[in-house]
Amino acid sequence: MPRHFLTLSDLSADTYRALLRRAAELKADWKARRMRASHPGRTLAMIFEKSSTRTRVSFETAMAHLGGHAIFLSPGDSQIGRGEPVEDTARVLSQMVDCIMVRTHGHDRIVRLAAAAEVPVINGLSDLHHPCQLLADMQTYQEVRGDIAGRRVAWVGDGNNVCNSFIEAAQLLGFELRIAAPEGYAPDPGVLAAAGAHAAVVEDAREAATGADLVVTDVWASMGQETEAAVRRTAFAPFQVTRELMHHARPDALFMHCLPAHRGEEVSADVIDGPQSVVWAEAGNRLHAQKALLEMLLG
Repeated sequence: MPRHFLTLSDLSADTYRALLRRAAELKADWKARRMRASHPGRTLAMIFEKSSTRTRVSFETAMAHLGGHAIFLSPGDSQIGRGEPVEDTARVLSQMVDCIMVRTHGHDRIVRLAAAAEVPVINGLSDLHHPCQLLADMQTYQEVRGDIAGRRVAWVGDGNNVCNSFIEAAQLLGFELRIAAPEGYAPDPGVLAAAGAHAAVVEDAREAATGADLVVTDVWASMGQETEAAVRRTAFAPFQVTRELMHHARPDALFMHCLPAHRGEEVSADVIDGPQSVVWAEAGNRLHAQKALLEMLLG
């Protein structure tokens, strides 16, 4: 059976940490221009049912560095966009490529595709999880501040797919996650319950941020939620990450955002562009973390 990466729970804590160490090594090699084509001739099929910048560029570049190739498939250019069952797509692609990355809406589509595939499947984003983002985020924290075990992380905003993956990361890596979200926008209850004492929903943004080593947010309306934008702006107004909110965190606290960002909505410009922000390193680390992941899955 192929090894898939659909959620962070597909990893053990030791494997997660090993991936972060390998990502740091690969980044050092990249900076020194010592990239090694360790997987020549290997092919990654990338199915994008949602638009992307960072996911597409990082996976394509990673495969190029490994000596392989990436194929971009959009709904308009493939049969999956004309109603072909995901299981049939998985069976066909398994005869031609070495790995499949999927960026889609419903998480069940990735689960169904992985069940039918004979090659590894990677979740590049679904409505429930964004595990690749948490490889890059944890690599970024580790390279700037060291081990995150025992630290306090504040999530401020929508309890969305990235938040769900942060909850799983808290359990695996042993940090405390405090989540401040408007009523009706809490994270998935099953994911939250599985984390036990490592993650909790608190009353407001200030409570979440107090004493935090890391403050994280995301857009208030994700792709597919554009019609809800006005309602969400009202609900999320007290959950903007501002300089005043950051003052409640530790003096050396970091700020992260998976991007794209809307300055003046979920985060003020002086925070995301300020000295505590590591969002650009965070984005860049998508390349190195995913390269480590591809190495592991391709063997």
